[in-house]
Amino acid sequence: MPSNIRTILCPVNLRHAALDTRAYEIALHQARIHAAFLHVVTVAPEIERNLNIYDSRKYWGEKLQEFLTAFPPGDVAHKAEVLTGAVHRAIVRYATDVEADLIVMESANPRVRDYLLGTTASHVVTHALCSVYVVR
Repeated sequence: MPSNIRTILCPVNLRHAALDTRAYEIALHQARIHAAFLHVVTVAPEIERNLNIYDSRKYWGEKLQEFLTAFPPGDVAHKAEVLTGAVHRAIVRYATDVEADLIVMESANPRVRDYLLGTTASHVVTHALCSVYVVR
């Protein structure tokens, strides 16, 4: 892995976070090794499936803070952000905006073991301008 890693992006799917936090743990580890800044993001859907959620950004922002409270980043400098839009495009766009050197993300839904690489991870690997560490 390149030694000039200064900015790491870790997109977290909060619907799967209870099942698997390995990508986040690896992102934290890489951030410590490289003394890098960590961006922890989640993507709120443009149209919420749950009609009881009136403010999607606020709702998912609170869920992201709950995640970070449950899995604190400790001494790692970080920023938490809620993005909106199509997940795969939002991740690539944010990575470009913050000039990420590395993206650490899940390979797919942890409940679906039949796929080697999910559609979101595949798109990010194909379109990101930086290295992508896909956690299986």
